[in-house]
Amino acid sequence: MSVHMSGPADPARTHLARVLDRFRPRTPAEAADVERVRALPPGADPWARSEPLHVTASALIVHPPTARVLLRWHARQRAWIQVGGHADPGETDPLAVALREGAEETGLRDLTPWPDPGLVQVAVVPVPAAPHEPAHEHADLRFLLATRTPEAAVPEKPDAPLRWLPVEEARALTTEPNVRELLSRTARLFDAPSPPG
Repeated sequence: MSVHMSGPADPARTHLARVLDRFRPRTPAEAADVERVRALPPGADPWARSEPLHVTASALIVHPPTARVLLRWHARQRAWIQVGGHADPGETDPLAVALREGAEETGLRDLTPWPDPGLVQVAVVPVPAAPHEPAHEHADLRFLLATRTPEAAVPEKPDAPLRWLPVEEARALTTEPNVRELLSRTARLFDAPSPPG
């Protein structure tokens, strides 16, 4: 049974509830993370960076013809991870946030949901403190986005390099267990037979 996060007057919570209602957690830990998102305080903006736990949206960018994935070095996390991040003011659709962030961080303008627009993973992850904000947590909603032009990827800034890698090399490169799980789910989709067309 789905648990609605809000009434129709709150578009941010309405979008989140709709996305989460269609998602099926794969592990008990992921189910607990989904429930933490659903339990965010009523009346607060779930995307607000001022909240100690707030929603973010990210994407693993893929190139299905070569079964490669794109990882970005994240200096604050000190890890190779997927692209993505915070909503801009007024944004309420997690997939739209992931698409915008993906384009901004990679320069890729042809990103499209793959193999469909559904959520692929939910992970609550710790974020270390920085000079401008204390340590906090991201409730990260994750998608897969495909590009037809992998060679067009360019880093957003010099300290955020990008790397196209086969899944196993990406799994070896990242230090984040939740990203390894995202990569494993992606590998299973690469291996799945194509639907008849």
